[in-house]
Amino acid sequence: MPNASVPALEVSGLTKVYDDGTAALDDLSLTVPDGGFHGLLGPNGSGKSTLIGIITGLVRGPAGHVKVFGHDAVADHRLARTMVGLTPQEVHLDRFLTAREVLSFHGRYFGMTKADANERADELLVAFNLEGKSGTRPNRLSGGMRRRLLIARALVHRPRLAILDEPTAGVDLELRHDLWTYLQRLQEEQRTTILLTTHYLEEAEALCDDIALIRDGRILAEGSVDELIERFGGPRLEDAYLAAMETSR
Repeated sequence: MPNASVPALEVSGLTKVYDDGTAALDDLSLTVPDGGFHGLLGPNGSGKSTLIGIITGLVRGPAGHVKVFGHDAVADHRLARTMVGLTPQEVHLDRFLTAREVLSFHGRYFGMTKADANERADELLVAFNLEGKSGTRPNRLSGGMRRRLLIARALVHRPRLAILDEPTAGVDLELRHDLWTYLQRLQEEQRTTILLTTHYLEEAEALCDDIALIRDGRILAEGSVDELIERFGGPRLEDAYLAAMETSR
C-alpha cells in the first residue's frame, strides 16, 4: 500500500542551467504522492525533459533537490534509479533482440537473476498482449506494438515509480485508448505510481488524479482536473491549460 508519509517524488528548489546558458529549471518545486496517476503538462521547452533527465540520472543535476521515495536522485542515484522505470518519447529498441530478449536483458541490467528476468518478461508480454510476438524483433513489430513493448520494458524491474514521457505520441486514436486501458490496469493492480507527460490534454483528463502545469522551468499550478478548471475557467482541461499558459506570459 502507498505510504503517504514518503512521496514518490519530491523536488525542492531545483535550478538547472546548461553550459550554453540555457535556463531549463528555475527554482522548481514539485511533490508527487506515492500511488495514483499524476500528470506533468507544459509546452515544448518548459523543462519537463530536463526534470525527467535529472530524476533518472540522464542529466546532471545538483544533489539535495530531488528525492525518489526519500533517496537523493543525484547523491544516491544508483538506488534511486532502481525505483524508477522510464518510457522515453523516442522509441529506441535493440533491433537485434527479440521482444522477449529486450525485456529480459533490461531486467538483467537492473540486477535481476536470469530466471526472474525471463519470468517477468513472459508476464509482461501477456499483460501487454504481446505473447504472440515474443520471438519477433522490434523492427518487425507495428508502431503500436513497439510502444507497448517500450512501456513493458520500463516495468520489467518492478519500479515503484513509472515515468511515461509522451507514451502515446504518434499513435492512432484507437491504439491510444487501448494503451490507456493498459496504464490504468497497471496503476490499479500493481500500485505503481505513474507520472505522465503528454500533449494530448484529453489523455491527461481521462487518466490523471492530479496535474502539475509547468512553464519556463517553474510549476504554475497544481490540482485535480476539476480544481484547475475551477481556477482557470473553461469546461475542459484544455481550456484551463491554455488560460494558465496565457496568464504566465
